[in-house]
Amino acid sequence: MNLFDVYPLYNVTPVSGKGSIITDDKGQEYLDLYGGHAVISIGHSHPHYVQRLKRQLDQIGFYSNAVQNPLQRELATKLGQLSHCDDYQLFLCNSGAEANENALKMASFQTGKSRVIAFHNGFHGRTSAAVAATDNPTINAPINQQQKVTFVPLNDSAAFKKEVEKADVCAVILEAIQGVGGLDEPTTDFYREIAQSCKKNQVMLIADEVQSGFGRSGTFFGFQHHGIEPDIISIAKGMGNGFPVGGILIHNTIPAKYGMLGTTFGGNHLACAATMAVLEVLESEHLIENAQKLGVYFTEKATGIPQVKRVKGRGLMLGLEFDFEVAELRKKLIYEQHIFTGGAKDKHVLRILPALTIGKEQIDLFFNALKTVLQ
Repeated sequence: MNLFDVYPLYNVTPVSGKGSIITDDKGQEYLDLYGGHAVISIGHSHPHYVQRLKRQLDQIGFYSNAVQNPLQRELATKLGQLSHCDDYQLFLCNSGAEANENALKMASFQTGKSRVIAFHNGFHGRTSAAVAATDNPTINAPINQQQKVTFVPLNDSAAFKKEVEKADVCAVILEAIQGVGGLDEPTTDFYREIAQSCKKNQVMLIADEVQSGFGRSGTFFGFQHHGIEPDIISIAKGMGNGFPVGGILIHNTIPAKYGMLGTTFGGNHLACAATMAVLEVLESEHLIENAQKLGVYFTEKATGIPQVKRVKGRGLMLGLEFDFEVAELRKKLIYEQHIFTGGAKDKHVLRILPALTIGKEQIDLFFNALKTVLQ
């Protein structure tokens, strides 16, 4: 049997990883500044993470949500403390797409309405409602297009106001920093306007923190830069450091009912252990503060590269914008300089999404390599 050929692959085969370094099957080391789409939050094979998972696997790896799992309550308590989101309830699932799917479903349950407002260049996943709310027609199949979604430009108050005041909107879904789209952000004024308009019009505000959450932006969640309170927060990617886990934080004002959400694998014992390990390392190693400081350092270094038009993003969720498409630049970085970076929907943006454990020396290494390939 062959694999279903949907991924254009680089000719690199990683076999091990430690911190921000990946080693391939030929013994070549690579600096990982992409983390597999921002998934590796505390570094490859972090010893505390490995120990936590091994210890849990020796006890019990999985049972369904039909029985008590104290690890889930432990996780919810720790997550509430570190994120300062104690006024929310946690539902665990398996991925960012599933998190957004459940967030949109909850919004529709709560409001009795079905239309969604999303934003140009937003990305929320590849499943039914999540992909319908993603601004990419090439991955939106006819069956997904039955969903009612209206796309408006980011930071366009007039266009947003016109749509949100219609009576059929259940949710507004928004990334604090657009990941796949190319690191664009809502302004604080616009995000606050969205939050106020949602309350006024009985619309659920969903903060998609799948990529920007768990400290990547320099605060625990990206929306916290803007001083707003969403109704639902979606999380995934960096929360498991590579273990498949996702979830939604649902505000306490939204009631739960038996059966309204469900999952077979979500919140299993290993998933909880992985996420607890991430939270413990974020706290003990002060990685959110590191993300904030290293983001500033990265931006300062970028100012010395004439070809960089601007730096986008915050913390360690960053993009370098050039006046040319970066596909060839990425190839040179990986094959000639042995550095992993990312691309975006905006083909002029090079995405940088390293582990939050990265240091200044690795950033210096990247900029030296970048200068070399840009000569």
